Parts: sequence; C-alpha cells; structure tokens
Amino acid sequence: MDHHPIAIIGGGLSGLTLARVLHVHGIEAAVFELSASPAARAQGGMLDIHEDTGQAALHAAGLYNEFRARVHEGGEALRVLDKHGTVRFMEGDEGTGNRPEIERGALRDLLLAALPGSTVRWGTKVTGARQVGGHHEVTLADGTTFTTDLLIGADGAWSRVRPLVSGAVPAYSGVSFVELDLFDVDTRHPDCAAVAGGGMLFALGDDRGFLAHREPDGSVHVYVAVRTTENWLAGIDFTDTAAAKAAVLAEFDGWSTSLRALIAEADSTLTPRTIQALPAGHRWPRVPGVTLLGDAAHLMSPFAGEGANLALIDGADLGLAIAKHPDDPEAALAAYEETMFPRAAGAAAESLAGLDLCFAKDAPCGLVEMFSA
Repeated sequence: MDHHPIAIIGGGLSGLTLARVLHVHGIEAAVFELSASPAARAQGGMLDIHEDTGQAALHAAGLYNEFRARVHEGGEALRVLDKHGTVRFMEGDEGTGNRPEIERGALRDLLLAALPGSTVRWGTKVTGARQVGGHHEVTLADGTTFTTDLLIGADGAWSRVRPLVSGAVPAYSGVSFVELDLFDVDTRHPDCAAVAGGGMLFALGDDRGFLAHREPDGSVHVYVAVRTTENWLAGIDFTDTAAAKAAVLAEFDGWSTSLRALIAEADSTLTPRTIQALPAGHRWPRVPGVTLLGDAAHLMSPFAGEGANLALIDGADLGLAIAKHPDDPEAALAAYEETMFPRAAGAAAESLAGLDLCFAKDAPCGLVEMFSA
C-alpha cells in the first residue's frame, strides 16, 4: 500500500495553492484529482481576486507577477440595471482598482504549471477515508487504497473527507442558476454586447436576475438567477436547448427585450445549477491529522464574491503553517483553523446578506446604494 506524508484530495484552487506553497518551502505533497486531465472539464467564468485574500495567497505562492500578466484588462467595469434595462449604476475600469479579474481556468493553469508534473494524480476518484491507527486510509474508486499522515480535504461541496470532522452537509440556498454563453458578442450579438458592457453586469428585480461577465475571448458568460423552489430546475428538459430557453424565458415575462436576449440568443447549451451552502459559521473540533479547505470547509453562495478568494488563502495559510511547524502537524492544523474559521464565518454572513440584497423586493436599489457608497 502506498503512503503519502501529505495527501491533498482535490485539484481545484485551494488544493493547488496548498501544493504550490508547500513546494516553495521544499515540502512534497500528492494531489488526487477526479478529473481525467487538466482539460477534462470547463473551469467556470471570471474571478475578481481580492487584495487581502486571493492576492495575498498568490504572493505566498510566488506567482503574483505571473497572475498580473494574465489579468483581464477592463474586467473591473460594472453595470447595474433594473428589469426594464435602465442603467441604475455604472463604473468604468481605469486600471486603478484592487480587484483584478482573471479567468478561473487561467488561474488554475498558472498554479498547475508551477508544480512538478508528478504532483497531481489525475483521474483518481476518492470514495472514502477512515482513520487507521495514527494514519488515515483513503480508498479510491478502482479499489486501491493509500495511507497518509496528513489528509487535506480540498474536494468541494460534496467532500468525501468532510465526514471525518463534521456531519454538516450543504443545503439549498433558495436560488437556482442557469449558466450559458454568448460567443463573439461584438460581431454576432451586438445588442447583448451593449447591455453586458465590458465587465460585470447585474440586472435585478422580481426575485430574478442576470449576472453576466465579459470574458477575454470576446464572449459573455451569463448566470440567469431565480429565487425559487429547489425542484424548479428538475422540471426543465435541459437536453432540449430550445425548450429550456423557452422555460427560462417564461420566468422573465415583462423584462426588457435586451435582457431577455441574453437567454434567447445563447450559443451554448444551458446548464442548471442549484446554489448550495454549508451553515454559516461551520466549524469542527480539532481532529488529528485531517482538515478541510475551500468549499469543503465553508461552501457559500457566490453573492459575496469570496469563494475563490477563500480557497486561495486557505491553501496558502495552511501551506505556510505546515512550513512553520514541519515537525508538529497538529500545531500547523490548529493555527490554520484558528484563522480560517472566523474569516469564513464573516464571508458566509456577507454572502447571505448579498443574496438577500440582490433578491430584495426593491432590487436593485440596495445594490446600487452599496456600490455608490
């Protein structure tokens, strides 16, 4: 049976940041990732990287300059519209903002390229983990097992590692998304390009909205959001794109034609997503030899813009703690969790408040007031 001193389950932003910071300090770790290859699945849309969390993590990883070279210039521009398409708030990107935007895939590729090629074990699905003596034993889908001294769950919302420390499971947040893309918008969809603007778009009202972002390749990625029951998406046949468009458009009767066009003119298939969250303030007692990072630790709705940033800083903080306490992993885990728990609790509270703000009866008024302030 193989043994890995440090095993990181999950090759997303948190797991890769941890592996990179450990590598910077000469500490080897093994990352086990479900995806068959780096290109096996799309990595999502744009991320705004915050100064005190995501950017601090990239400094710790020695990758800040490389990150800045990949930033989407103009991506911090912002437009807030009401359901009639009226602009209620607008802000340009003069290049002086402190939340630069980058594609999630480009950020992940940056982290991957900064690791030895043997670090990530692709196509390894973890099905369970248990404590055996002073170690943890991890079982993979192919029936093989390995042991580890330090087991890190960076494996997302439905973490297989979380049950070792906590019985908490994600619950429906009350909001569902439908994701879609419009390609080559300036040429193929000029009206949609105009309504989306050059950066981020919020168009809100009636417990519904559009959250969209211009991407560096000239496309627009759209999250159509509806505050509704958890079974709404299950009633739509997303294998039939035309029928799915019609069902989603029916939720936006009375909305501006320019906003409805973001759905009607979509070039991609429509992808349903229920937005789940762990309880705000989720924490666990210190469990020897195991901890959690990112969404595995504190899954929250995206309405505070903190998820990816917390994933990055979690990975960096844990890596630095392990490097500081190389002979005392329990001291490292305790130091990491002492910082992580209150930070995550604050962000989770912000995400709940942000969700309520975006779907308030007078939306987008509250969001306009927040940005104006």
